[in-house]
Amino acid sequence: MKHVLIIPDGVADEPQPSLDGKTPLQAANIPQMDTIAAAGIIGRTDNVPASMPSGSDVGTMSLFGYDTLKFHTGRAPIEAAAQGIALNEGDWAVRCNLVTVTDGVMTSFTAEQYPNDAGRQLIALLQKDLCGDSHWKYHAGVSYRNLLIFRSRGAAAPFSTETNSTPPHDITGQATRPHLPSGPGSDELLRLMERSRELFADAAPNLARLQAGQFAATQTWLWGLGQRPSLQPFAERYGVRGAVITAVDLLRGMGRLIGWQVIDVEGATGYLDTDYAAKGRAAIETLQRDDVDFLVIHVEATDEASHEGDTAAKLKAVESIDEHIVGPVHDWLKEQGDYRILISPDHPTFLRTRTHSHGDCPFAMCGAGIQPNSQSTYDEIAAAASDVEFSEGHLLMGEFIMRK
Repeated sequence: MKHVLIIPDGVADEPQPSLDGKTPLQAANIPQMDTIAAAGIIGRTDNVPASMPSGSDVGTMSLFGYDTLKFHTGRAPIEAAAQGIALNEGDWAVRCNLVTVTDGVMTSFTAEQYPNDAGRQLIALLQKDLCGDSHWKYHAGVSYRNLLIFRSRGAAAPFSTETNSTPPHDITGQATRPHLPSGPGSDELLRLMERSRELFADAAPNLARLQAGQFAATQTWLWGLGQRPSLQPFAERYGVRGAVITAVDLLRGMGRLIGWQVIDVEGATGYLDTDYAAKGRAAIETLQRDDVDFLVIHVEATDEASHEGDTAAKLKAVESIDEHIVGPVHDWLKEQGDYRILISPDHPTFLRTRTHSHGDCPFAMCGAGIQPNSQSTYDEIAAAASDVEFSEGHLLMGEFIMRK
């Protein structure tokens, strides 16, 4: 039996005054998601423990069936796995955003979606400045998303689980000083961040962007540090062989850490301009393979729209997911015999705050052995009215796959 999980990242939201008091899911035209809700179960799941920061690293680990209070060690080591960077005992990975800070305020946590080529030039500049340091190494990623690796090489790391850092997307429009790294090893992180500010001030890519009226990357922002997590392979845990379609390194890394195949799709960008139809086609092609029993299709666009506070873009993104991914994939599954399909975001991302939030996410699932529970629409209000709840989100996956 084929199993499919579709993640419209951050789609869960609040009622919006601009939508006559409806949430984006209520206001959007999503007949395919509503069909799944009507044919099966709708409920709510809390994927991010209150004691942990809300983000896709925690939310997706929970959605994939792993208790984050036991297994989560940080965001950066998951992204390191996506880049094929092996972490040894004592090594640490640190997420390295290229950001725009203006007069001490976080103006843009992406440096206005900093271009790949320009970003690589800045990362190369930082690496050159390390002058052969045997412990630190920068790794260029995609756009503003990069990594900094600390290699222990037998020396004690300056960090610990008490080291604190703040995701830059949580402080857009806020003063950065109260949110700077703190705790063990933070002086080292602050030193590297300050050095990036000095180097970027007259870096050629930044000067070119300023001349063109665009944002410069004024510095790096270091956060999400951690060591490699130890995760039981998904196939051993749930008895199915998995694959993931995503344009985001974090999801690629999670997939690789639990033994999934990572499927690349041309035109998938991890942004609002992603090719939804290409993802839908790739999903059906992947499901036809004999070595894939379980497929995750992750779409970042709904989350990005919330980060930008763009209600219209969020509606368009979720409607595109419904039309080009949920509909075609569900239609194909119904032609194959027994199947199960699940839709759930990893966490809420509020348009009002433009950042990730804690709280319930609506989920809907249907298929073999799943009896309808009388709800007919997929949205937060219908989920709140349901008596199906997973206060520990990591338990939902077992119910989805193992339910008899």
